[in-house]
Amino acid sequence: MVATVIADIVGSRELADRAVAQRALEESLALVAEVAPAADAALLPTVGDELQGVYPDLVSASAATMLLQLMLPAEIELRFGIGLGAIEDIPSVRGVLSEGEAWWAARQAIEEVEALARRAAPTARTRVAAPASAPAEVRQLVRIANDGFLARDRAVAQLSPRARRIVYRRWLGETQTEIAAAEGVGQSAVSQAIATADAGPLIEGLRILTRQND
Repeated sequence: MVATVIADIVGSRELADRAVAQRALEESLALVAEVAPAADAALLPTVGDELQGVYPDLVSASAATMLLQLMLPAEIELRFGIGLGAIEDIPSVRGVLSEGEAWWAARQAIEEVEALARRAAPTARTRVAAPASAPAEVRQLVRIANDGFLARDRAVAQLSPRARRIVYRRWLGETQTEIAAAEGVGQSAVSQAIATADAGPLIEGLRILTRQND
């Protein structure tokens, strides 16, 4: 059971310079692809403001989407729909098309998270769905994951751009001194940013997802 991901740019029509934003987005995608858990097909732009990717499981998709949230420049936000299920390759005059229940579930998930952000949880950016025919344990996993995504998205939304970069760099294993040099601030400022933003749980969560240790 793979995890497909459909993403789109939040408020893409309101960006001051869509071409510049696209270049910044693709730079972030490339950086995350280098360090994220292996993808069957890394998240890449398709048509318009949409991106698609395929990951071997929900854990890998969760890690990749969180890393991308941390890496994106301040003016760009992505919305993610993750679908669990099977996919198949369909022959086409343009090569091979990927289709199947996981893609339909991902489309459902991104529509659900968009509606959720409008209605009850403005910071919601990530949601997962599975086919109605999925086993009970998979449906239970979906409920647990969606609960976690709500908390994670809210925590990330509250971080400043610098705090997001600090979380990302700490997950990479950089010391506070190294991060301070890269950010052009003192080490105490990095330590304070981690404490003030309550970034520790996000860093530890990423380490759990990617099986990284100190």
